[in-house]
Amino acid sequence: MANQSRILVIEDEERIANFLRRGLAYEGYQVDVAHDGQAGLALARDYPPDLVVLDWMLPGIDGIEVCRRLRSGGSVPIIILTARDSLSDKVQGLDAGADDYLVKPFDFEELLARIRALLRRVQPSKIEVLKFADLTLDTGTRQAFRSGRAIDLTAKEYELLELFMRNPRQVLTRDVIFDRVWNYDFGGESNIIEVYVRYLRQKTEAESEQRLVHTVRGVGYVLRED
Repeated sequence: MANQSRILVIEDEERIANFLRRGLAYEGYQVDVAHDGQAGLALARDYPPDLVVLDWMLPGIDGIEVCRRLRSGGSVPIIILTARDSLSDKVQGLDAGADDYLVKPFDFEELLARIRALLRRVQPSKIEVLKFADLTLDTGTRQAFRSGRAIDLTAKEYELLELFMRNPRQVLTRDVIFDRVWNYDFGGESNIIEVYVRYLRQKTEAESEQRLVHTVRGVGYVLRED
């Protein structure tokens, strides 16, 4: 059966990157590949992975810094791949937030075993169904329903709606939403929140339903009934 977990590979050596892409895809994983740290962070932001395989020696932002930034933004499992094999290197990698550390050259079967172990560790302990008014969000299928009507959500739309539904009737500031949903520095002038709130409203109000996500001018947004 196909594995639906999404793995992000950040590796600048094309030969290794292609080897990992093919091998992981063959095992049924969805695979995204970036060849430098900046591109890797962008992919992680736009297509949140279930696990990251990260090379240490990257052009531009190195793997340790990428690891720190990913870790500051969430709890995605991270495996560092590196030719560095000293104890102090391993400690540095783990201190940066890596969950595991594999020295090159590595055995692909061992990498697969470590990936499976980490993914098992982060499986949600229970599936919740969040409800507010006539809106329902299933955290297992990541699907929303409005009066029984199914609403398909992108990854970021889901995360934003989940944040609102876990904090009903609470005004969430732009800073809180940035921190909890995007995790990365978009800059205070970005209109990304407004864009995604508009997407959510279009989908949740598609059949002229009552608005649930309201703007609090100068502050942020709140999930409430009129």
